[in-house]
Amino acid sequence: MERRTLIKNLGGLLVASNLPEINKNPFEKPVLRLAHLTDVHLKNEFDAPRRYEKCLYHVQQQSPKVDFILNGGDVVFDMNKENLQTINAQWALTHSVMRSSCSLPVHYCLGNHDIWWYEDDKGQSMYGKKYALDQLKLSSLYYSFINKGWKFLILDSVHLDVDGTWYIGKLGEEQFSWLENELKNTPKNMPVLVMSHIPILTALLMIQDDVVNRWEMLGGDMHTDTAKIINLFYQYPNVKLCLSGHLHMRDKVVYNNVTYLCNGAVSGAWWKGNRRETAPGYGLIDLYADGSFKEQYINY
Repeated sequence: MERRTLIKNLGGLLVASNLPEINKNPFEKPVLRLAHLTDVHLKNEFDAPRRYEKCLYHVQQQSPKVDFILNGGDVVFDMNKENLQTINAQWALTHSVMRSSCSLPVHYCLGNHDIWWYEDDKGQSMYGKKYALDQLKLSSLYYSFINKGWKFLILDSVHLDVDGTWYIGKLGEEQFSWLENELKNTPKNMPVLVMSHIPILTALLMIQDDVVNRWEMLGGDMHTDTAKIINLFYQYPNVKLCLSGHLHMRDKVVYNNVTYLCNGAVSGAWWKGNRRETAPGYGLIDLYADGSFKEQYINY
């Protein structure tokens, strides 16, 4: 207990794989229960459709029941430079599984594999993010909604790199202004949950093999505008929780009283077992009226 108190009092950055749960009144009930599913990477191989159905069934058998799903992106296996026939098949499979196996509302953000990155054929109407937006029936790449006294901010964190190819994690000026205005216009007593595909802040980039004295942190693995976003959140203490995926591993970073939770992938290591020490799974999160929450990672 003394060591734990010492670490807590160091302030600033706190990293842990399983921080203690918030002490709640055992008779107090959460206002919302949600499941965070990310990095499904669905395709008709590796027995993936059946395993995804098993995951969705597991979510819907939770007690108390889950109110809705937050899907953190990489919905299909991969659209990058694929031909249209392959892309259509992946999305048709996704819609089929969701129709037959999921009765819960789902709120999506786009992952990097939900975007058609083909630099040699930018003239096609499906190039970029439009195809996935149409498939998910999203009118905007980033949006907000309110449910049971909590505000949810869904971000678009995947953008072209500075050289116009591939991608990095960031918001861009227009989206950052939108985020700033959303927080400014949110009542101070309304707790806020943020979801992005690429982590805003994570410790997972330090997990590398054969590292002697240098870590490599790429702009495609974590937001490149992290400091700017963190500074914005510091001005709004009602920002409580940031969810992400992308790295297929789970960690929890607490900084300035904001919890940055990167959950593991539904697909694990792309349907080939665990991703390092993280098994295939999803996040289960209980939200309370006072802005507190409980969370756990479920290996389905």
